[in-house]
Amino acid sequence: MVWVRSEYAGELAVLSTWVTALLPWNVFFGAVSGGSVLFVRFPFVQIRYAFGLPFLRATSVSTPVTAYLLQRGTSVQVAYGLWVAGALVFLVALAISVYYYREEERVEAWAIDPVTLLGGLLVASAALFLVASVLFPERFFGLSFGVGGGLPGVSLPVGALLQLALGGVLLRAERVA
Repeated sequence: MVWVRSEYAGELAVLSTWVTALLPWNVFFGAVSGGSVLFVRFPFVQIRYAFGLPFLRATSVSTPVTAYLLQRGTSVQVAYGLWVAGALVFLVALAISVYYYREEERVEAWAIDPVTLLGGLLVASAALFLVASVLFPERFFGLSFGVGGGLPGVSLPVGALLQLALGGVLLRAERVA
């Protein structure tokens, strides 16, 4: 079954990459030490909102690299490392999509189909984000799989699941030579 017509596959590949750049791959909300915390993780930025927690800035922003360095030596270092790897793979996909948008004829002449390439990169980075979601010490869809038993709250990999689905659609697109 073909989900996208051949003549629109390139546009869908570019748009899928850009949309998933704007969606958080993981959202966590939970209760911690008498307050609440909300983590919104985008491919290249994490925003943390803290409510009712003394001695903690209400809002903080970090990159995957700074978050990884902050967690060095802890039980969640691997999860943050997977986020960094997923962000790097996604950065390659984003760069290719921008080049594809600007130089469509050149990219269409590549030996590898750019739609398949972008689909594979989206699937690869989504897989890394999903594994990181499972390894975070949070409750993944209400179930605790992470290291340390899980923080009370819910972690939803909304963007990672959509990214995985869009990448799968791109991989299944039949292109006419």
